[in-house]
This record gives sequence, C-alpha cells and structure tokens, in this order.
Amino acid sequence: MLKNALGRFRLMGILEGSSLLILLFIAMPMKYFMDIPEAVRLVGMIHGILFTIYCVMILYATFAVKWPLRFSLWAFVAAFIP
Repeated sequence: MLKNALGRFRLMGILEGSSLLILLFIAMPMKYFMDIPEAVRLVGMIHGILFTIYCVMILYATFAVKWPLRFSLWAFVAAFIP
C-alpha cells in the first residue's frame, strides 16, 4: 500500500476518516455523556493534524501521479463532506 503515491494517499484517507469516526462516535459521547471533555480536545487535535496532512497529500498525489486539476479539486471538496 505504501509503495506508490496513490497507496500513501489512500492510507492517509483511511487514517483521517477513522479519526473522524473516533471523534464522532467515541470522543463526543465521552464528552457529553461521561463529562470527559479532554477526549474531544485530544482526538479533535489529532483529527485536525491528520486532516491537514490529508490536504497536503492531495497536493503530493496531484504532482506525483500527474492528476488533472479537476481530480485534485474534487478530492479537496470531498474532504469536507463527512
């Protein structure tokens, strides 16, 4: 999976998507039902870092694979749809 640019991009997408699921379905309930706001603070920060890296990976994949600009724009737009 990590042998080429698309494999690294795919792995980053999986990590970033997983962090969103952990944030929504584990950390948020811990904050509101168990009164542990630190969970959202920690997981939210990790998710933000992974999202930033994912956006950089879109640029990396664009140049490494020579994607058309429209693929990159759609990948960036799709990153904001949960």
